[in-house]
Amino acid sequence: MPDSVADAVSPRATQRRAGGGPAGLPGAGEVTDVLPAHRRDAATSGKEEDTEQPFGEPGKPLTRGPFLWGLTAALGVLTAWALAQALVSSRGVIVLIVVAAFLAVGLNPVVEALQRRGMNRRWAISIVFLGVIAMFVLFGFAIVPPVSQETSDFVGAVPGYVQSLLANPTIKQLDADYKILANVQTYITSGGLGATVAGGILGAGAVVLDAFFSGFTLLVLTLYFLGSLPVIKEYLLLVVPATRRTRTRAIGDQILTGIGGYVAGNVLISVIAGGLSWLFLTIAGAKYALALALVIAVTDLIPLVGATVGAVLVTAVGLLQSVPLGIACAIFFVVYQQVENYVIYPRVMSRSVNVAPAMSVIAALFGGALLGAVGALLAIPVAAAVALIVREVLLPRQARL
Repeated sequence: MPDSVADAVSPRATQRRAGGGPAGLPGAGEVTDVLPAHRRDAATSGKEEDTEQPFGEPGKPLTRGPFLWGLTAALGVLTAWALAQALVSSRGVIVLIVVAAFLAVGLNPVVEALQRRGMNRRWAISIVFLGVIAMFVLFGFAIVPPVSQETSDFVGAVPGYVQSLLANPTIKQLDADYKILANVQTYITSGGLGATVAGGILGAGAVVLDAFFSGFTLLVLTLYFLGSLPVIKEYLLLVVPATRRTRTRAIGDQILTGIGGYVAGNVLISVIAGGLSWLFLTIAGAKYALALALVIAVTDLIPLVGATVGAVLVTAVGLLQSVPLGIACAIFFVVYQQVENYVIYPRVMSRSVNVAPAMSVIAALFGGALLGAVGALLAIPVAAAVALIVREVLLPRQARL
């Protein structure tokens, strides 16, 4: 048998030394494995399974039958429903967060103005925040005493009202026919009145406690947002691609400046309305002129309907004091609202928000329908931000197409 054949069939000849074969074959001095293909696969498959797939190769994917498709769709619907329920349940928290961020953006220009005068940002935030707290305290001291006095006066006058009713001939006839006083006495002695009053007191206490907690939470969130506003701005810019950060920063700064200008302008208009109302009510001799002027200032913050609501409330209080005072209040507020709408508001807001009047009305209506007074307050600056984005981003892109 030739030596080459013996080497090929020998069990020990699993390797050979190649000595310069044809192109593509191993060169001289290289050792090549000549095991059959199926033996090489069997030898390496175990190592691959141990390192890459310790549990074996995955099977074929499940067929997307009707049952699997329906199950996936049902799970998607349940997940969407759960998210919607979570958003509805946390609506109050979301409103607090949005209002706190809005107030922080509105107060930030004042903080930056103090910083430009050489003051540290922390001290500037402290001064602005103390001013906000002082405003709330002043409002409470101006509103609570008149309300308490009026309540005590009404409680003291109740016996006189009862005696006047008893002396009325019509009431006497109704009592004789339907035993009204006897039924009232039975209702009082049976404990029904006490339970109703106790329930009303508890409900009013719960409302007051909830309002206090919401106000405290709003102040804390505003303080945190105001302190970390520069960090939040820089963090949000990291989400934007690097090539667009410069333009995005400029647009974002313009939006924040507009919101801050809107808040400052709205507060200035409310201060003017409250100051002029206080001056008029003091000259007219109205009781609790400061408290009524604060009501005008607070309600004037709400766009469209706020000034009218405050004017109606103060006019009603004036009518309860005297008819001439009520008529004078109605005339004053009608004249002042015309001056505010056509003189004061355009001059103050012309540099902060650039929104068409019709768009402002539509935005305020949608905001009020979605979030009430808070939505109406936020609607105009949001509409201004959307208009800016459309003008600076969408319209140039459409012009290049």
